[in-house]
Amino acid sequence: MKRLATILLTLTLISCGATEEKSKVQLGEIKEVPFTDVHFTDDFWLPRMEINRTVSIPSAFHQCEINGRFDNFALAGGLIKGEHKGDFSFDDTDPYKIIEGASYSLAVKYDPKLDAYLDSVITLIAAAQEPDGYLTTCVTNKCTRLSGWWGSSRWEKINSHELYNSGHLYEAAVAHYKATGKKTLLNVAIKNADLVCQVFGPNEGQKHVPSGHPIIEMALAKLYNVTDDEKYLKMARYFVDETGRGTDGHKLSPYSQDHKPIIDQDEIVGHAVRAGYLFSGVTDVASLQHDKKLFDAVNRVWENMASKKLYLNGGIGSRPQGEGFGPNYELNNFNNYCETCASIANVYWNQRMFLATGDSKYIDVLERTLYNGLIAGVSLSGDKFFYDNPMGTPGGHARQQWFGCACCPGNVTRFMASVPGYVYAIDKKDVYVNLFVGGNSKLKVGDTEVELVQKTQYPWNGDVEIDVTPNKNDKFTLLVRIPGWAKNKPVPSDLYAYVDGSNPQVKVLVNGSETKKHTRAGYWVIEREWKKGDKVTLTMDMPVRRVEANPQVRYDKGLLAMERGPILYALESIDQKRDYIFDIVIPRDSKIESHFEKNLLNGVVVLEGNAFVVEKDSASGKVIEKPLTFKAIPYSTWNNRGIGQMVVWTPATKEYAIVKPEPTIASEAMPVDGWGFNDQFEPTSSDDINTPYHYWWLKAGTEESIGYKFKKPERISSVEVYWLAFDHYDVIYKAPESWKLLYKTGNTWKEVKNTSPYGTELDKYNKVSFEPVTTTELKMVVQLQRPKTEKAAEENGPQVVDVGRKGYSGGVIEWKVNP
Repeated sequence: MKRLATILLTLTLISCGATEEKSKVQLGEIKEVPFTDVHFTDDFWLPRMEINRTVSIPSAFHQCEINGRFDNFALAGGLIKGEHKGDFSFDDTDPYKIIEGASYSLAVKYDPKLDAYLDSVITLIAAAQEPDGYLTTCVTNKCTRLSGWWGSSRWEKINSHELYNSGHLYEAAVAHYKATGKKTLLNVAIKNADLVCQVFGPNEGQKHVPSGHPIIEMALAKLYNVTDDEKYLKMARYFVDETGRGTDGHKLSPYSQDHKPIIDQDEIVGHAVRAGYLFSGVTDVASLQHDKKLFDAVNRVWENMASKKLYLNGGIGSRPQGEGFGPNYELNNFNNYCETCASIANVYWNQRMFLATGDSKYIDVLERTLYNGLIAGVSLSGDKFFYDNPMGTPGGHARQQWFGCACCPGNVTRFMASVPGYVYAIDKKDVYVNLFVGGNSKLKVGDTEVELVQKTQYPWNGDVEIDVTPNKNDKFTLLVRIPGWAKNKPVPSDLYAYVDGSNPQVKVLVNGSETKKHTRAGYWVIEREWKKGDKVTLTMDMPVRRVEANPQVRYDKGLLAMERGPILYALESIDQKRDYIFDIVIPRDSKIESHFEKNLLNGVVVLEGNAFVVEKDSASGKVIEKPLTFKAIPYSTWNNRGIGQMVVWTPATKEYAIVKPEPTIASEAMPVDGWGFNDQFEPTSSDDINTPYHYWWLKAGTEESIGYKFKKPERISSVEVYWLAFDHYDVIYKAPESWKLLYKTGNTWKEVKNTSPYGTELDKYNKVSFEPVTTTELKMVVQLQRPKTEKAAEENGPQVVDVGRKGYSGGVIEWKVNP
């Protein structure tokens, strides 16, 4: 009822105001104001960009040096001898992404040492390029150790990442050229792109396949914009159209959004980063070619993402398996993926959707992602990174300096330097103000030069002043975005809703006088003749809001989250002065206050309010409630003060609290060859993937094992196992075909003498009793289900990858050990 009341309140507020116009923008009309023309002076983004310039970029380049990324180029160029280094065919992209970020930084603040360093790195890259333009070092270096990725010759495998390497090369080259005017890397990119245009295409003798791992599509669009060479745009269009056609006999797969033609797609599936990159490129192509039918297809996919698969932190991708999407409304919290690269891709995509339409709803999603899930991916110190971004953790999750698959650190460095490019956009004589950041910019509206100066403490405060200074009096339109959070709409769908009953006020004044409300596609429209000294004042209330998820999101049932303005909040155990926080209940009507703490986490607004803890009384054994004053911090800043527990969604009533369990033999043991099966979170079903669980990724029909190592010899007489089972397009998880339990005695393993059968039933604990043993180690040996017939394929349609061909995988949600 409260959710319905909130919706009705929102509708009433809309109906009482002026009717909102729809955007009249035509595809391809809006242009972003280049980041080089926007200069920040604020206390939120400027320090982060400076940390990126002085810490993140040098740190990432250093990691490239010590992990052999540069050596691979030198080896390919014949400058050194040795062995190819690294574990992936796409390691070349790490330097490319950092070059892109460094180039953006150079454009904002020139650094002669960085400029010279980039020249030296580009010299290595150019040396590695083969005479015809080909450039993928593991192939040139004939690294057979990585042949599983690329095969035995160029372009042999669709998932080789050769075109992915090319895409990041082009993006780095365009950024370097725009920042420095030098064509050294741009010439390398053009030579490679010309080769790609020869090798791939619709003609006889060319390869007829999509890109595999998308990014070359939007990279080719960027190259087209710089060179005006139509063949690059046509090549991007080719890769878009080739997706989902299955030509040249390649297997169709949702993993790369390649299960059916894009024009027929209506659900976002597969690898989340690939999806974000692909649909960014498709949006570019649709806009540049003014193809409404293609854009409508992309928008259908976007609607599915924004209404059914978007996390409250703006992240996308619910599953570690395949780093991608699950079914609609599968928004699990402790085991979600929300890869940092996927958040970056989500920003790219939403920016392009806005440029195509002029609709602020895309910027609403962009802003949510930007201020929460994306910047959480890098530490405040700038030298540690998250790969995945959970919405809750029982502990142990921490940022790292580098990864074997190091896509995220480099991606963060290039993105952070480019944030000024998302603030403004222009369409003829319309100027869009999308983000609120203190700083100044100069842009051209028709033949009038206009300086815009923003003064604001956003995102901590909702007051924004914009000084508008044209070089001559001129009539044009300023469109100021009114964020969704200020209009009682956390996202542009019914996926989330505010339930606190607040009614934040929004006012827009020009030179101190209120303006008549005139809105268009989420923007407050101010059309007038502007003159020097004009000032626009935007005032937005920022109350603390409580958020609930759509009832179809089963993992958020009975839970609420907290926001203030664009900022999502989380509880971290360090602030509650307790190691366990999942028993904290924050009632729906809790009084919550906000205040700024200058010396905490580089200066943040924190929330404090009334709550209570549900715990078991040590004397009586009864469950009791104890009052607590909680403290919440911005989600993006968690794990900057050490490892501990964190949670975003908290119970509103005691029924949904997770009482701290008593220690057990299993919970105090060290997991062997796996993790997540002794966290003591109780599953509700075998497809409950909300909390940590163990799974045998890409294993099918094989014998696998996990175990426990105890701190001291333990007497054990039974175990209870809760099996994992759910469908995934790469691997189907089922209960095992059979299993057995071994215990260690001396240096040998023996099977227990069980007095009850090894159960494989789903949606329940399978208890196995046996003659008691005393041991320091226990091992579960599992035979994963083998195919019942030679084909044993699921009904997934023609040419779709047969995930059941080798049998099925499996996993364990929880494994209890009893004395």
